[in-house]
Amino acid sequence: MPLFMTDAQKKPGMFGRILSPDADWLARQPREEVLEPDLPIVDTHHHLWDLPGSRYLISEFAGDTGTGHNIVQTVFLECHAMYRKEGPLEMRPVGETTFAAGLAAMSESGNYGPTRVAQGIVGMADLSLGDAVRPVLEAHIRAGDGRFRGVRYATAWDASEVIGNSYTADGPHMLARPGVRAGIACLASLGLSYDAWVFHPQLGDVIELARAMPELNIVLGHCGGPLGYGPYANQREAVFAAWKPKMMELAALPNVAVKLGGMMMRLAAFDYNVVAAPPSSVELAQMWRPYIETCIELFGPERCMFESNFPVEKMGSNYVTLWNCFKRITAGASASEKASLYSGTARRIYRLD
Repeated sequence: MPLFMTDAQKKPGMFGRILSPDADWLARQPREEVLEPDLPIVDTHHHLWDLPGSRYLISEFAGDTGTGHNIVQTVFLECHAMYRKEGPLEMRPVGETTFAAGLAAMSESGNYGPTRVAQGIVGMADLSLGDAVRPVLEAHIRAGDGRFRGVRYATAWDASEVIGNSYTADGPHMLARPGVRAGIACLASLGLSYDAWVFHPQLGDVIELARAMPELNIVLGHCGGPLGYGPYANQREAVFAAWKPKMMELAALPNVAVKLGGMMMRLAAFDYNVVAAPPSSVELAQMWRPYIETCIELFGPERCMFESNFPVEKMGSNYVTLWNCFKRITAGASASEKASLYSGTARRIYRLD
């Protein structure tokens, strides 16, 4: 089954696959005033692409970031966009970094609003190459024009065919493979970070990696990847009970930070193919609060940062409501805590100007 699905392929309960947002359905989402509109935000995780049936480039992203929240900078995450057509296979993902750097330069013209897009770029490199990945990483650094910050080599994998694994995952425990470990060591030696994308049953793999490589800066995406569909459907309490102890272990490791968000598809808290209208920010906050609040309690604001995961999350919410959801969850935080959660942590971890 492909990663991206067209409108004709949509079915109720079809989680784990990227669906084209339904504009008419999104228009039914309750209109909301932007909460805390002056709070500076670094959106630490979004994609830009031009896929069949789905174009989400700088103009489309500006249409979302310009809806009222104070998005000052963003971090682009790899999404298999604009790979080179020719050349060695291992070098083709460098085309995506070139693409993102070009959009960042366009953003700095001011013609697409005040948000500085893709000031940090997290690309893709086949870390299973081991030491041989170094030339690829060096090519990414050159192509990034000062913005390349790290690699996401996604290892999200589950034995169930229903889940839909990440496109670079081919089995369990990839992070323990000697070749991958050597590639990650090469990454760390260049001062680059590793963005980890796993599902919650795999969090032990990240724990082992963080312990083995304390010098490696690890950014755990999507609140640690809790699953809520397929074999995990109707197992909300059991999933949380399995997820939390592993997150506690990760929080004890100072080289790990966590991104808050990115649960629209995989947590499957509501079925965006069935419900009559998208949830309000109050409803969305209720669904995600247990995970986000627990992450903040365990890691502290200095090691947590919010992500939109747009346009993926656009399957279930607009941009205003999504960030209102986050702001409702952190309503009781202090001004300094909010400064860390919404921008400070991101600037430090991704070394943004």
